[in-house]
Amino acid sequence: MTILHRYLTKQILKYFAVVLIMVIAIYLSVDFFEKIDNFSEKGVSKTRALFFFFLNIPFIVGQITPAAIILAVIIVFGLMNKNNELIALKSCGISSMNLLKSPFFIGIALTLILFFLNETIIPISTSKADAIWLGEVEKRESYFKSKEKNIWIKGNRSISHITYFNPDKKTIFGITINFFDDNFRLIRRMDASRGEYKEGYWFLYDVLDNKTPHDSIKEKLDFLPEDLHQVVKKSQEMTIMELSMYIKKIEKEGYDAVIYKVDFYAKTAFPFICLIMSVIGSGISFKLKTKDALPISIAYGIAITFSYWIFYSFCLSLGYGEMLPPYIAAWITNIIFICFGAIFILNSE
Repeated sequence: MTILHRYLTKQILKYFAVVLIMVIAIYLSVDFFEKIDNFSEKGVSKTRALFFFFLNIPFIVGQITPAAIILAVIIVFGLMNKNNELIALKSCGISSMNLLKSPFFIGIALTLILFFLNETIIPISTSKADAIWLGEVEKRESYFKSKEKNIWIKGNRSISHITYFNPDKKTIFGITINFFDDNFRLIRRMDASRGEYKEGYWFLYDVLDNKTPHDSIKEKLDFLPEDLHQVVKKSQEMTIMELSMYIKKIEKEGYDAVIYKVDFYAKTAFPFICLIMSVIGSGISFKLKTKDALPISIAYGIAITFSYWIFYSFCLSLGYGEMLPPYIAAWITNIIFICFGAIFILNSE
């Protein structure tokens, strides 16, 4: 590594750390003031509350790293441009592609780090944070799930078992509901192959109610789709391997796994945003030549980051709705934005 590249790497990492710490502090402050009253009302100790916010830090880091790296790259090259350092370097025969080496390799390193976080720390910390929020703040003791993803629900004089829940379509499968009297004696059992939530009711299909078959039944049950969505283990709480195994399991059982397939490919695609933002940030800085371009470059960087998030989320939604294949829904945003970054770099020469 040359002296120039060591200098660029040091400067980019310095501003990356500054931006990252600032955004984490702002994020945690907003989250703290939004939720601290909930902890106080439920009698949760301050230590436990602080531990909850601490557990959210890895997830926050994973989400804001792309924004931090593009801003860091823009700030470093923007300051160099302001001080005529870029002009001096290019007059010495150093091309934009040469200057791109440091942010490029930093982007690769951050991509690998983000993969590591998503596969190790983030699933564990997110799961523990959710357990504190659901169990100690929202007091959802009546809901629990097994390792096989089956959901058990203890309601008002009833115990329900759901084999699989599709959160996007608000549909449940493999339902068994046992109803009890005040003395906890079984008075009714209802089995159904499928249930859909519509207009405040669960519409159950292929029902066997106390051994009496029905094509469909409309029931007001003790749980809502929102309750089930909070209970089921989310994709971000699983590693790529766990998610892959779960997809195979539910497909083998005959259930729709489109949502989880999209999330699976998204887990492989999202970390590359660090590399993409490094390239785009460099391209923006090289493209704007004026000394006063730094604020404009930062504004461009923020706008591009938000544009990426909006388009990425939109494409994932198309994947969830089966309007795009899962792998295309997850990767198309990366492909478009890396082309966008390449155009910036090539035009800066």
